[in-house]
Amino acid sequence: MIEVVNPATEEVIGTLAEGTPADVDAAVAAAVRAFPAWAETSVDERAKAVRAIIDGLKERAGEFAAAMTREMGTPLTFSQKVQVANPVAIAEGVADVLEGGYFEPEEIGNSLVFREPVGVVAAITPWNFPLQQMVAKVVPALAAGNTVVLKPSELAPHTADLLAEIVTAATPAGVFQLVHGTGAVVGEALAAHPDVDMVSFTGSTKAGRRVSAVAAETVKRVALELGGKSACVVLDDADFGRAVKIAVANSFMNNGQACSAWTRLLVPAERHDEAVELAAQAAKKYTPADPAEPSTRIGPAVSKAQRDRVVGYIRKGVEEGATLAAGGPEAPLPQGFYVAPTVFGGVTPEMTIAQEEIFGPVLSVMPYADEDDAVRIANSTIYGLAGAVFSADTERALRVARRLRTGQVDINAAAFNTSAPFGGYRQSGNGREFGRFGLDEFCEVKSVQR
Repeated sequence: MIEVVNPATEEVIGTLAEGTPADVDAAVAAAVRAFPAWAETSVDERAKAVRAIIDGLKERAGEFAAAMTREMGTPLTFSQKVQVANPVAIAEGVADVLEGGYFEPEEIGNSLVFREPVGVVAAITPWNFPLQQMVAKVVPALAAGNTVVLKPSELAPHTADLLAEIVTAATPAGVFQLVHGTGAVVGEALAAHPDVDMVSFTGSTKAGRRVSAVAAETVKRVALELGGKSACVVLDDADFGRAVKIAVANSFMNNGQACSAWTRLLVPAERHDEAVELAAQAAKKYTPADPAEPSTRIGPAVSKAQRDRVVGYIRKGVEEGATLAAGGPEAPLPQGFYVAPTVFGGVTPEMTIAQEEIFGPVLSVMPYADEDDAVRIANSTIYGLAGAVFSADTERALRVARRLRTGQVDINAAAFNTSAPFGGYRQSGNGREFGRFGLDEFCEVKSVQR
């Protein structure tokens, strides 16, 4: 049995039976049996199933928000406004594409080009945005006519159980299967399984490398959404105060546990000290507190291990010569896996905290000499998931955004778009999620010549 712990109280709030390879075999076998009939259902029928899932998400929004706050410590208001709202919007985007003629065959010369389902999809999802990442995989996979075996994070099992109830009610028997357990056992078995046609994985880059290696033995399709070390580039003509404030908020969102967080704040060298002071002042507004309280802006790390990992990076930053401007390694509260919201100044590109994904509320302020230098620093990690550019000149900001080797860039804090492609360059993964681009991942393309 796996214990489920509330990270804010350190109390055990449930137990979970750990899945085995035999459980994976049974789930995959059921998905294999269900695949032919589900693949042959009409687009209209699959669209109705997606709409039923959307209705279920909306009806049980309060349960989902409470579960995520309880299981992984995300502040309740963030759970409601983002952790539940985004998945609903993602699913609606898929339904719109599905109903908009996506599966109509395309004529190219004497060929008809069809989109067909891949087969049995294994979806392996993380704990930090549990509902969002489950929906971003399960819904488009089912919409495309695939059957799905979901392995959610063992740190957020109740969220997965709630979703499973909704999806199971909306689809025929066997089309959707849920197997709880660890990545080392259940995830490994799914990636290696000869009857799994595709693995869609979100998690750490280290785990993604392992999924790729195991899946390669059966040459199955692999989609990966992995880590990030995203840069927020503030150009010299930007509204400086606004840019720094927004960068801090982005870096600390979801308790700093977001793969797309702008954890590196790049500023003109002559304004570095000003940026550090502004960031430190902004960080003071993020007081660690009970995530179940609606006014809380930052809660705990998801687990003791994660808290200790983040604290280790903070200590490493101090050891390597970065200037601690806010926060630090000391626990801000006597109970719970809390980390003090931390701001470093004087961070250089070779430092560990500038290169490795910390996954906690830690922001590194980094000086640059000119625009070319800013781009060089932004592109100087193994990652390429997200990023930001602030400038009074939107055309200039766009030119810089195009030079960033990353899958998504926000200009002047533009709104998150759940229908635009989301995914990474380099070791942030491959493949894209959301909208039409998310459906593309779960389809084979067949050409028939006449």
